Formats: sequence, structure tokens, C-alpha cells
Amino acid sequence: MSQLQAPEATELAAAPTHKRGRCEVVLPGNFEPERHFYPRALNAQIHPMVAALMNLDNERIVSRYCHLHPQVVPDALREQLAYRPRFFAWGGSDLFNVTTADGVRQMVVIETNSCPSGQKSMPLLRDDQEQGGYHQLIANTFKPRLLARRRLPSGGLAVIYDKNPMEASGYAAAMADEFQEPVLLAEFYENDPDPPVRFDENRVMEVRTPEGEWKPIRGAFRYVTQRPWSRIPVLSKTMILNPILACLTGGRNKMVAAKAYELFNSASQETGLHIRIPETIRDVSKAEIPLWVESLGGHAVVKIPYSNAGQGVFTITNRAELDRFMEADHRYEQFVIQSLIGNYHWSSRSRGGRFYHVGTIPDKRRRIFAADVRCMVSWTPQGFRPLALYARRARKPLTEQLDPGASSWGMLGTNLSVKREDGSWDTEQGRLLLMDRKDLGKLGLALDDLIEAFIQSVLSVCAIDRLAQSLVTQKGKFRARLFRSLNEDPALLSEILQ
Repeated sequence: MSQLQAPEATELAAAPTHKRGRCEVVLPGNFEPERHFYPRALNAQIHPMVAALMNLDNERIVSRYCHLHPQVVPDALREQLAYRPRFFAWGGSDLFNVTTADGVRQMVVIETNSCPSGQKSMPLLRDDQEQGGYHQLIANTFKPRLLARRRLPSGGLAVIYDKNPMEASGYAAAMADEFQEPVLLAEFYENDPDPPVRFDENRVMEVRTPEGEWKPIRGAFRYVTQRPWSRIPVLSKTMILNPILACLTGGRNKMVAAKAYELFNSASQETGLHIRIPETIRDVSKAEIPLWVESLGGHAVVKIPYSNAGQGVFTITNRAELDRFMEADHRYEQFVIQSLIGNYHWSSRSRGGRFYHVGTIPDKRRRIFAADVRCMVSWTPQGFRPLALYARRARKPLTEQLDPGASSWGMLGTNLSVKREDGSWDTEQGRLLLMDRKDLGKLGLALDDLIEAFIQSVLSVCAIDRLAQSLVTQKGKFRARLFRSLNEDPALLSEILQ
């Protein structure tokens, strides 16, 4: 294995504090709901509207969606829902519920994640299925893909992670029960000097047991989120859900994701299917950013393409915010700029018009908050299915007019993850909105909005997977030169492990 060489080397930012990973053995019969769900989710009753979505078969979803979108060709939508991905089989899209001044509402994809969280926040569909979506994903997605994989190496099963131990351990417990064998649960941190996970010369994953023995792995579930391409090869002999290629082609790369969406939309014009995203300018150098922000009316969102969990996203609504961004040092050389969705009076001007947040239902103080919806989907032998949903609101309410000296992130940032100084993560649960009888009404969503979120999520995952397939040769080799032409960022290219 070797690093994918960049055309020019660049000095990267200082490494964070080293964290040493450990490994434990998870045995069958050890799934404890209290360890893998938030207490709020365990005690919540799923909203009937969400239960209706989860119980709708895909044919009924096609009928309803095409009834409301008569320009969509039903067979084309059926094809997308039945699509069998090669690399990206489990993903989660973050969507904004937006509207125009004329009252035209849409669900807009903000980004798609190849290691999405959400199981710990999803109320159980049925009380007698205590493992919820953990079991569904392992039994209906991971297991069929593992059994269908040819020439798997001999070895055990593993879950590897660098974030979200609550869900990672839940998947490990569900996997142990489904396969009735022990599962290795291993932490795999960036910059760990002696990690318990490695790959041999044949790209077979090995995990170090608590006794110090290196054990080969035939199948692994991955929740490694921080620059995973720096320590996991793009393609491996071990079956991994999801492989790193899914991250590079859009699941953790906003630059290439935008290109995947454009390619999909261009190819699908005659079918009526369309991935809705904010106006996006990609491959932007730092020096160009002020010009693009001005072109969007002075309001924009600047993103470091390869960050996640709300990190590396900058809302620009005034000169001070732009100056702070420009004065800061950034690890990478290329950026993505998107039109900003805010209040009607201060959203970006874009070619698609001016969109603004529908937001939450006003509270008792008549405050409306920006919110997003996470829709997690997965491939099954019956086609793509919804797996989990939840929502998040911003810390501060939307205002009619902007304070020129105030930060806009408090009104627009919805991600719950907070990175501590030691590099670990915390979650602001107070802004979490569950899909239960108590919280869902705050979002003002209807069943058709949830169907729209599901369809948009599936289309996004399929678009990214199609691009991923184009980056692999018939002999199963990564087409590094083609990827470099899609994403000419020396700092990123220097990190990728082949």
C-alpha cells in the first residue's frame, strides 16, 4: 500500500493530541438498549406519521410521489429504489425544509454522509424489537452483502470506530447476535501511534485482540469518520460497510459529491428526477472566496469539503465573518461555496431564486428556529428502505434582520456534535428533535415531506455510488488519476492510502 502522491506537497496543520485505541470482544446476547439509545429515545413513542413511512412499501411510495410529481417517470423512480449499489449501501442525508416567497416548499439536500449517526435517536418502531435499526442494518444490509462477496479472506467480524461509541457498540452487539459469533470492537483513531487495526500487504484488515493477537477480518462495519482515507485503503479484501471509496466520491467529500449530483441530474433530465441542492460553486481557491460571496449577495456558506460533524462549515453574512475566515489557516487548498439559506430577508441570491428556512413551529415566545432533518437509508434485497430519522434545531432563533456584528452560526448551525479540546466529541442533546409524538409536531412536516426526504436521500446515495463505480477498473483497481482530475487538492491527495 502507498500514499497517493499529490502534484505538489503542502505542509499540513499540526496533528491533534494522540489518542490510543483499544479493542474489546462483544459476545452474542449482550445487546443492552440502555447502552445504545438515548434515554429520551428509549422512552419515546414513535409518531404514527413516521411509522407510516417506515411501513410503506416502495411501490406505494412510488405511487404517492409520482402523484404529487407528475413529471417524474414512475419506472425511473422504481429503478432508483431497486438500484443495487456496489460501494455505497448505507448513508444519511441532511436536508433543509425550505420555501420561496411564493410558498413553494422543497426538501433540499445539504450533504450526504457515509457514516451517519441516528440509531440512538430513533424511537423503536415496535416495542418487541429492542435492537431497532441496529438489527435491521446488520441483518438486511451488512449480512447479505457479506454473503454475496466472492473470495472473502478467512477471519472474524469487527466494528471499527473513532467516534460515536454508543452506536458503534450497538452495531457490534447486533452483529454478534445475528451471526452468533464474537465481534471485535476496535477504536481506530487518527494519529494513534499503535492502533489496534491494520491492513496487511494484501489489504486484508487485521484487528489486535485484547490478548495482543492479530486476527484477520473477513467483514467489518466502519464508523471511522476523521479523514478515514489516511489509514484505511480505498479498496480492501475485507468487506467493509462502507468502503473508503464511498467517502472519497461524496460520502465524506462535499467537492466530489456536488459533481456526482450534477452528473446524476444531467443524466436524469428526461425522467423528472432531480437532486435538489443549494447553488454550489466547487473547486474554489481561498483567494477566490470573497468574489463568490459577493456574487451571492454577500451571504454564503463556505465549506472545507472533507470535514464532517459540523466542523469546517462557515456561514458568511457580514464582512467580519468573511475576514475571520480569510485570516484563518486551513488544512486544504480547495473549498466549496453554497448559497446561504436563512431568513427571507437575508438569504442568498441564487440562480434558483431565494430560499429560506420553513423552520420550526413558533414556540410560546413566538420564536422560529432553523432545523434540519437527517434521513438514514440503506440497501436491502428488497431495494432501498428508510432506516432512521431525526431532526436538529439551531441554538438561536431566526431573526428578521441581521445584527452586523453578531455571528450567524448560532442561528444557522444545526449539527449537535461538539469537539472538545482533547479531540473527543460531545453532543448537545437539548437541540435534538425526535420522531416521536412530542417533537415531530414542532417541525411542521407532513408525511409527503418525509417521503420527499427519503427519495432525495436515495437519489443522493445512488448518484455517489455511480460515480464511485466509474473510479474502479474492471480488474478492481482504483483509478487514482481520474480521481485526481475530479479533486485536484494536493493536501487531500497526499493523505489517501491506496
